[in-house]
Amino acid sequence: MKKIEAIIRKSKFSAVKEALHSVDVNFFSYWDVTGLGNEKEGHVYRGVSYSTSDIQRRHVSIVVNDDFEQITIDALLKSAATGEVGDGKIFVSDITEVYRIRTGEKGGETLKKISK
Repeated sequence: MKKIEAIIRKSKFSAVKEALHSVDVNFFSYWDVTGLGNEKEGHVYRGVSYSTSDIQRRHVSIVVNDDFEQITIDALLKSAATGEVGDGKIFVSDITEVYRIRTGEKGGETLKKISK
């Protein structure tokens, strides 16, 4: 199992969400984050100077079975890219175990859809 985390532009979140759903990645967590970028200059807008090094982004966290790793990464790369500096990063790490709290079962099957 893999944990895929992406830091993306907030403006690309809807496209990313649709792309993930289209490849059957239907559960993920996300939250708003602020980071520091490489740009060191400030900007002036309506007479007010502000720093552009503090960047508003969205952090998306997804856990998938190994066979969904590349599909998920490809969906993120395609949907989050603008071609400009600041599109974000994707991080991949190993997950050693997962448990479903409701039933106590463990393993990759806990990431599958539940049929009723």
